[in-house]
Amino acid sequence: MAEKIPFILDTDTAQDDCVAILLGAMSERAEMLGITMVAGNVGFERQIQNAQLTLNVMGKLGQIPIFTGCSQPMLRPWASAENVHGDGSGGLTMDFDAATAEDEHAVDALLRLTAERPGEVSVVAIGPLTNIAAAIVKDRQFVKNVKSLYIMGGSNNGRGNITPSAEFNFYVDPEAAQIVFTAGFERIVVLPWDPVTLVDATITRAEYDKRCAFGTPISDFFKAVCDTTLDFNESVGVDGSTHPDSATLAALLYPELVTKSSPYRVDVETASELTRGYSAMGWDKFDNFQPNAEVIEKFDKDAFFAILDDLLQTQTTPDKETWIA
Repeated sequence: MAEKIPFILDTDTAQDDCVAILLGAMSERAEMLGITMVAGNVGFERQIQNAQLTLNVMGKLGQIPIFTGCSQPMLRPWASAENVHGDGSGGLTMDFDAATAEDEHAVDALLRLTAERPGEVSVVAIGPLTNIAAAIVKDRQFVKNVKSLYIMGGSNNGRGNITPSAEFNFYVDPEAAQIVFTAGFERIVVLPWDPVTLVDATITRAEYDKRCAFGTPISDFFKAVCDTTLDFNESVGVDGSTHPDSATLAALLYPELVTKSSPYRVDVETASELTRGYSAMGWDKFDNFQPNAEVIEKFDKDAFFAILDDLLQTQTTPDKETWIA
């Protein structure tokens, strides 16, 4: 077996963030050192509960530490995606009395875990980049200690998903995103919303229904956390269930899934309200081209969803009973 890949998952847990946690906790290639929570999709406390529910369904509650981080963007009021995801888990709940988070702040955990193994630990950021930017500001050595930073965010000169010009993660905290892209990380890899998510990380309802019918606790959980978002997607013309967060983690764990990527200069708009959070991705035909990220352009959809199929068919024993509140 190949050596496991150590990483920290920075997340705003709802819908596909939950699937990313499943993948990170169950892949034989993964060593998930911790889950760091950032303000994003749904209410902050609900995000923590969604992460706990996800660990619970695998029988791993308490085995992977959850660190609570920045509960607001750096400069702006929090913008919710609850109209898209509902509460992010389809109303699932359980007894949370013994499901606690760590006392250490997520930013401090990011700094500590990467400093303990400098140049070895990757960070996979699938929510707004507030925690990552705060870690940069607190300790510039963080940039040098991180092996690679994988980001789900932006669109490659395409449409947004919260405004015509912006993808949600960059829109929520554009200042944080711009800090991150200009901080000097050795390697940043970006999986964008448009076109990669819409083409290579989306499955039709028929394909989705097959995956929800495996009859395991995980496939039942998958349906519960993804149903609301699928309904929303179809209402706005997206043909199926979108899985950019788990795809971003998969790009780290299974690099063979990335079939095409190119260097880009990525900057995020912070000054204009019209284009707030827009990701300008410049390519090598521009004068004075100075790339700061590798942007995924094509992803092996069939191989990726085959990996998720194996995960969804795995039998587990949840730690606690769950129910719809």
